[in-house]
Amino acid sequence: LKELGMDNSQVAKTITTFPQLMGVSLEENLKPRVQWLKELGMDDSQVAKTITTFPQLMGVSLEENLKPRVQWLKELGMDNSQVAKTIMKFPKLIGTYSLDENLKPKVKTLQEYGFSDTQIVRVLSAAPQLFGHSSSRWAHRFSVLQASGALKSHSSCSFLFLTDAAFAA
Repeated sequence: LKELGMDNSQVAKTITTFPQLMGVSLEENLKPRVQWLKELGMDDSQVAKTITTFPQLMGVSLEENLKPRVQWLKELGMDNSQVAKTIMKFPKLIGTYSLDENLKPKVKTLQEYGFSDTQIVRVLSAAPQLFGHSSSRWAHRFSVLQASGALKSHSSCSFLFLTDAAFAA
């Protein structure tokens, strides 16, 4: 971690947040994941920030989880730069959310409401944390906006950011 430029406080925060990191193999887990993030276009400081933000990413299977999720993002139309920026903004997107149970259904919802692939990539790139909101929250908000005829004016999905009280207003 220090090789990435992390100072003692960042290393301490990372280990405090994810103590299991101490049991993760340096050669079999950490180095391959760090190298993979660099191959996506991140520099050392960006990798360090990503790990500090969500150290659990270092414990997620590279072959079974991380690579398939990133491949899916690329299939949606993202390039390596967009993927890297998305991961830096919200590493949980590829670290915790299931493709089949979370990510794909939400993209399908956007498609069903007329969002183009370009718009979906734009939403994912700009606000990947939206994909952490519950499907029921998405469904409720889309149905309200569609019923009122206001959905077309919300192509950025900004309405998903609003608190329930603000959305109801």
